[in-house]
Amino acid sequence: MLQYNETPVITLEMDIFKISKLTILVKREDQNHRLVSGNKWWKLKYNLEEAKRLGHDTLLTFGGAFSNHIYATAAAANELGFKSIGIIRGEKILPLNSTLSFAQRCGMQLHFISRAGYRNKTTSEFMEQLHTRFGNFYLIPEGGTNALAVRGCAEYAKEKIAPLKCNYVCLPVGTGGTIAGLISGLTSATQIIGFPVLKNGSFLEGEIKSHLSYSPFRNWHLQTDYHFGGYAKTTPALLDFIHEMKKSNLPLDPVYTGKMIYGIFDLAQKGFFPSGSTVLAIHTGGLQAIR
Repeated sequence: MLQYNETPVITLEMDIFKISKLTILVKREDQNHRLVSGNKWWKLKYNLEEAKRLGHDTLLTFGGAFSNHIYATAAAANELGFKSIGIIRGEKILPLNSTLSFAQRCGMQLHFISRAGYRNKTTSEFMEQLHTRFGNFYLIPEGGTNALAVRGCAEYAKEKIAPLKCNYVCLPVGTGGTIAGLISGLTSATQIIGFPVLKNGSFLEGEIKSHLSYSPFRNWHLQTDYHFGGYAKTTPALLDFIHEMKKSNLPLDPVYTGKMIYGIFDLAQKGFFPSGSTVLAIHTGGLQAIR
């Protein structure tokens, strides 16, 4: 299976945190694999094992034109000898952007559908059409989020996050699978804060609950004010912040991790975290989005 590289935990040494007596840590999970990095490694782990166990030779998944999941799935399939198909939301635009160009170089067959058609991707009729066109395949949902992905992220929480004994664990949220895994894998002593990267992200609370197989501790919530206009959208303030963090040797992407770290800074300034707290931010990768 995919090799996993142990990742460091760094401390953000900024005056704002010293004044508030906060310890802000970042788990550099973006360094766990050269191409299948961040939470994507954990979300794909058991899906790839299941595909192999069932004897599939082709993976099919969904995503937008700048999808970290498309990028990671294409890379994982190429490394492990699977064929791969990406169902891409929106019309084909040439030349392909760097994400889709990379996926294509990894051997992923790209199939573009309209945004209206993409909304039907979970229906039985749409699935039948895909099987008629592409034959047999192992299906991985958009963002990689399913029960096996949650299992992988829960394992990550127990093995890599719980031993750090932090008061707060923060992460960006797209489809809700990673945070569902953390909720499953951590105890009530740790507060989990998700930063949705989509506009009006409060709907994700229901999505997250749907991925939980039991009633977890109510030790988590979503901070929905840091989407910066919606998925893959930015503002000059966010981009300036990302450039400043790069000077501090912390590369961030504008889709996920930049928004989360910005949110942590803002909440610290507002006194959200009690003095003396230790806050851990999970760097979920996605640095390919910088390009």
